[in-house]
Amino acid sequence: MSVRPITDTLRLLDGGAFMDRCSDELAALVKAVEGTGKSGKLSITLALKTVGNGAVQITPTVAAAVPEPKPDTTLLWATVEGNLVVDNPAQQKLDLRQVDTRPAELRTAS
Repeated sequence: MSVRPITDTLRLLDGGAFMDRCSDELAALVKAVEGTGKSGKLSITLALKTVGNGAVQITPTVAAAVPEPKPDTTLLWATVEGNLVVDNPAQQKLDLRQVDTRPAELRTAS
């Protein structure tokens, strides 16, 4: 009898749910690595112990070291009161209003 592929055993763990969790973790890790450009790691651990009469108890775990995305920065302005605001308080406000862009009358050039 030859040695079976490990994937055959992984499919047996937790009724197949462990293999699904591994697949989900790997997909999330791939997305994070692609999104951040940083490296990540997926670790699958199988803890085995004998329980007698040739039986082996397996406790599977999967853990991902997912790279964290670089946080976006925000530029805010400080007021004299010590508050932070979106607009520069020292900059003059412009009185902007919407203008009707439709011409009052259409003319043709000859």
